[in-house]
Amino acid sequence: MAKTYREAGVDVKKAERFVSFIKKMTDLEGSFGGVVELPRGYKYPLFVSSTDGVGTKLMLAFLSGNHRTVGIDMVAMNVNDILCRGARPWFFLDYIACGRLDVRVMKDVMKGIVDGCDEAGCRLIGGETAEMPDFYRPGEYDLSGFCVGIVEKRDLLPRTKRIRKGDVVLGLASSGLHSNGFSFVRKVFSNKELKRRAGQLLTPTRIYVGPVLSLLEKVRVKQIAHITGGGFFLKAPKGLPEGLGLVIDSKAWPVPDIFLELKRRSGASKREMFSTFNMGIGMTLIVSRRDVDRALSFLEDIPCYVIGEVVEGGGVRIS
Repeated sequence: MAKTYREAGVDVKKAERFVSFIKKMTDLEGSFGGVVELPRGYKYPLFVSSTDGVGTKLMLAFLSGNHRTVGIDMVAMNVNDILCRGARPWFFLDYIACGRLDVRVMKDVMKGIVDGCDEAGCRLIGGETAEMPDFYRPGEYDLSGFCVGIVEKRDLLPRTKRIRKGDVVLGLASSGLHSNGFSFVRKVFSNKELKRRAGQLLTPTRIYVGPVLSLLEKVRVKQIAHITGGGFFLKAPKGLPEGLGLVIDSKAWPVPDIFLELKRRSGASKREMFSTFNMGIGMTLIVSRRDVDRALSFLEDIPCYVIGEVVEGGGVRIS
């Protein structure tokens, strides 16, 4: 029978050392709650929030022993979501749960979280690391994050009332699978193949914050969609007015080989693939036809394609 918390499987002192490591990487105060100051210059600021995790992509990290990028994924899934409302990421909090705290692994995870926050331009102001023996299997952990962004009321997206038939859909290239569909991926590839492909499969989710925020200052974007769970059919039409839908030309961009191989080996239909994966497009934007060339000129740092248009009728059709 355990006589101490440590004997029960929770090492508080080890956790304190891990927190000290985090403080050296960030500007955390180490108190009971993170504190931020409202940025100046906003007339009617709105706060936009999101919470998300990494999903079963974590199992690739467990299998390969590579934990350096999943923290970036966690940040990306959140900041890309609030970007769809036109918001600038403001602050971020993380939650890490594990059976026993492996400081070496958690340091790699935390480095990824810090890198993601730096790229997105938001502050990591707090978090929680929970050590729960017997709840998680040895070597496993879970991640989730919470992000708050800020946007001027007049700039809030989507601009549903301004979306018209004939508007153009732009597609921003993904960096690969991002953080969706890994339950499918793990059924297609064996553990041996997953381990061999880990470098490719663990490529972190692309963070679109910098290029898109710059674009929003110059072009009147009407709608943004983050292509994650549910793929094009669920995410791309969010915010469209009733009676309008999208036609997406699947030949308008080079689909990465990983998606083609998944389709070939699984036998999945085209609709299933576009419902599960991003297929090489991680974010879509709707703009007026007259703004297409201008938008493309401001998105030179990231592959961008004209992939479709707004049409009469609801939903999404993939051609």
